[in-house]
Amino acid sequence: MSDVSAGAAATAKPSKRTYRGSQRPTWCAGCGDYSVLAALDKALISYGRPEEEITVVSGIGCSSRFPFFMNTYGFHSVHGRALAVATGLKLARPDITVIATGGDGDALAIGGNHFFHAMRRNVDLTYILMDNQIYGMTKGQAAPTSELGMKTKSTPYGTFEPPVDPIWAALTMGATFVAQTASHDPNHMTEMFLLGLQHRGMSFINCLSPCVTFNAGMDREYFKAHSRPLPENYDPTDYEAALKLVLQARRESFFPLGVIHVRHEPTLAERIGEIREIALKKSAHRTSVEEIIRQFL
Repeated sequence: MSDVSAGAAATAKPSKRTYRGSQRPTWCAGCGDYSVLAALDKALISYGRPEEEITVVSGIGCSSRFPFFMNTYGFHSVHGRALAVATGLKLARPDITVIATGGDGDALAIGGNHFFHAMRRNVDLTYILMDNQIYGMTKGQAAPTSELGMKTKSTPYGTFEPPVDPIWAALTMGATFVAQTASHDPNHMTEMFLLGLQHRGMSFINCLSPCVTFNAGMDREYFKAHSRPLPENYDPTDYEAALKLVLQARRESFFPLGVIHVRHEPTLAERIGEIREIALKKSAHRTSVEEIIRQFL
């Protein structure tokens, strides 16, 4: 944990005691997303940036309603495209804090391609994925994270595809901050969100957030019973240890909670800046636009 950088956290105090907006959340009673919203609010208060310097970008789904419930700038994009929009925004406005939110279907099904590239590019943003292992907004179909054999409206005889592990996917695709938390532990969620916001680079936080309406078997008590905090001697900077941990968790059917892995690498914007400088230096000796154009003919 001590290696997690304070990053670009601002020292200015927030202009109000909450970052939540005036719109009341419209989730089902008991939905884990209420806790996620409260924890993000507390994390932003500790983070300390003014509301106008923060933008929340979402896709489509229950969890993607987040921009409506926040008193920050927000962008409600199309299904599966939150990370694409968030990447463009961060490149255009590197000075602001960008947070992307979505569900496991939005992120790992139609949005899987964008998930892959955002992780490997190390975009400097925080992505909070609310994982309920079901499609909630569209009324209970199997999702990429649904357990093998799980009976849903779209798989009445059980799912026949192995589930996607969001933590494994983020680790192997290149995210430089990977953590897992759960909505039944709001203090832990707040801590993980704050560390993610402070990290410079792609921060991916998988949040176990039960859908009490369409996946009642995986409720608060289920996630509590199947979650384990990381060992005290766990080193999140050890990448191979992180991979072994996730493989162990899959084999023993538990959810590890905490910072799974963290490292520091140049961000996408920094790498683009390096290329720009190289290109400008190489073109400095050219005296005319026509000469530059001839290089490409």
